[in-house]
Parts: sequence; structure tokens; C-alpha cells
Amino acid sequence: MEIHTFWDVIEAAQAGAATMGEPFDEVLVKQLAERPRQEILEYAERFDELHDALYRWDVWAAAYLIGGGCSDDSFMDFRAGVLALGCQWYQRVAADPDSLAAHPDVVQAANVQDRSEVLFYEDVNYAASGAFERITGDADAFYEAWRSFRGADTESDNTVDMGEDFDFDDDREMSRRLPRLAALFLGTSLWK
Repeated sequence: MEIHTFWDVIEAAQAGAATMGEPFDEVLVKQLAERPRQEILEYAERFDELHDALYRWDVWAAAYLIGGGCSDDSFMDFRAGVLALGCQWYQRVAADPDSLAAHPDVVQAANVQDRSEVLFYEDVNYAASGAFERITGDADAFYEAWRSFRGADTESDNTVDMGEDFDFDDDREMSRRLPRLAALFLGTSLWK
């Protein structure tokens, strides 16, 4: 699946969710289930590539600030949430995670006590498998098809460059690296 087709799928699901008043992930599953199985597998492959590209310390730090903490599993959900925002926001976050300080949901979350749901969207991670289950009635159908589609898995050979690690609990470091998000969630800035 070409990158523009992937983003077309995401944006169609966004539009469908807005029109139908249904959750984005449910609309995404419905729309994927209308596609041939091969395209669902290609969608999943592209999703994984884009999801993995956000596996960086600076993006994790943004998730940590926004969520008031962020475990490994939560970081998976956060990256899925960034993908659910669509191409423009994904590109902004990939270039500069601190740009999330301008997203309306993030700004609103800065003023609430429980903000664990903002941009943390677990169900988006499983849209392709959900579409396969909807088509086949078998919860394991996707994983069987995925193994066949991918062949020998070479992920263990890939070394991920997450960038420079730093202490997420160091407010000064977070303010230096993510000044806008730190100002929103820590009430700090480089100028204090």
C-alpha cells in the first residue's frame, strides 16, 4: 500500500467517524473490512512502519508529559493515537514532538486531572486484525495471514535508533527539550 493510500484510509475513517458519530477505531475497522485481505495486510505493514518510526525518546517524552507518565504499552497506544490524527499531525510530530502543544486536545488536556486518554488510542493498534475478524469470524485469522504475508520475520535484526535517552522526571531537561509541552504540563519554561 502506497503511503498516500494509507493516509487516505486514515482520513476516510476520520471523516466517517465525524459523520456517523462513531469512534474512529470502529469506523476504521469497518472500512478496512470492505477492502481485500491483501490490502488489509498492506495497511498493517504501513501502519507498523509509521508506528515504529515514532519509537524515539523525544516522542516518548512528549507522551510522558501529556499522559502524566507513560509505560511501554502506553507508548504503543500513544503512537497509534498520533497515527489516528492523520498525515499532517503525524508529520509534525515526527519532525518535532513538541508541536503537539498546539493540538487542541492536548491543550484541553493540560487543564484536566485525568488526561490518560488523550492521544492514547490502544484500539487503533488492532484495526487490521479487527477487520480480518469481521470478515472471517476468526480472531486468529489475521495473525495466520500476517505470518504468511511477512514470511520470515526479520525484526529482531533491526536496530532501532531512538535518539538520545534522557530523564523524563528532570523538569529542567524536559523544559529544554520540549519547552511548549513542559510549559503546558509542568508549568515550567526555559525562562524561569
